[in-house]
Amino acid sequence: MEYFVESFTTAFHPMALVWWNAPAGPRIRQIFLCGNKPPEKISHSAYPGVLPRSCPETAELAGRIRAFLNGENIVFDLASAALEVCGEFQRKVLMAEYRIPRGRISTYGRIAKHIGAPGAARAVGTALAANPFPILIPCHRALRADGGIGGYQGGAKMKRSLLEMEGVEFTDSGKACLERVVY
Repeated sequence: MEYFVESFTTAFHPMALVWWNAPAGPRIRQIFLCGNKPPEKISHSAYPGVLPRSCPETAELAGRIRAFLNGENIVFDLASAALEVCGEFQRKVLMAEYRIPRGRISTYGRIAKHIGAPGAARAVGTALAANPFPILIPCHRALRADGGIGGYQGGAKMKRSLLEMEGVEFTDSGKACLERVVY
């Protein structure tokens, strides 16, 4: 399969959107939160031979991601996300995470219980850590049971900034206030 990459900058750091052409239109394979690494290096490492290319749909998605990261209230459509690349458990986790509304949070344990896997909090965290669609599926909205920030592909600072941008409050000790929890 021939993959393409659309690289773009955001308020946080560069990002890369890897996609391929499908009969119904572009399919998103993965989104990289690149931090201080060049998007081209990250995407080429994961997808050797990936070609830089844009199309109207991926350019529009990049613009919507940029707007989201600038604080706009955007809900992403997952129709172009290749969720089929994820295993069944991860898809359940990602869909539960996707349904957490802006300004709300959940915990890894609550998500595990919600998807019928009580006691699988660590597995939920692992599934979210490997989320191939960060931002589209807002995995920054999942926290540790005590309100601790937990991990995030874009780093703890970005995760906290996104949560604060959405109205989540934090205590003086750096933990999220668990007042707006779902599941």
